[in-house]
Amino acid sequence: MSAHSYPEFTFFSRFVADIQAGRKTITIRDESEANWQPGQRLALFTNPEHQPFGTIEVISVTAVAFNELNDEHASQENMTLPELKDVIRNIYPDLPPFYVIEFKLIA
Repeated sequence: MSAHSYPEFTFFSRFVADIQAGRKTITIRDESEANWQPGQRLALFTNPEHQPFGTIEVISVTAVAFNELNDEHASQENMTLPELKDVIRNIYPDLPPFYVIEFKLIA
């Protein structure tokens, strides 16, 4: 099965190196991007350039409130907790319900 047959999933370009090196193993998204299932494979593309850069397999999708984010989440994002909260506030200023998508890079 080619990567093109997997659903697309995007990350900002600044996260590519950390994902490819295995330093970033989760992503925190809103409900619109949380309908994935464990075991599902996703083709990765940069946002906004739309350059392919790998394939991940979803391990789990777990609801999390903004105020429940902790140092473990930050570590899995390869950031400090204040950095992580700032990034999330910048992307989702309304602070909707969030979902932690844990993944592993497979290609």
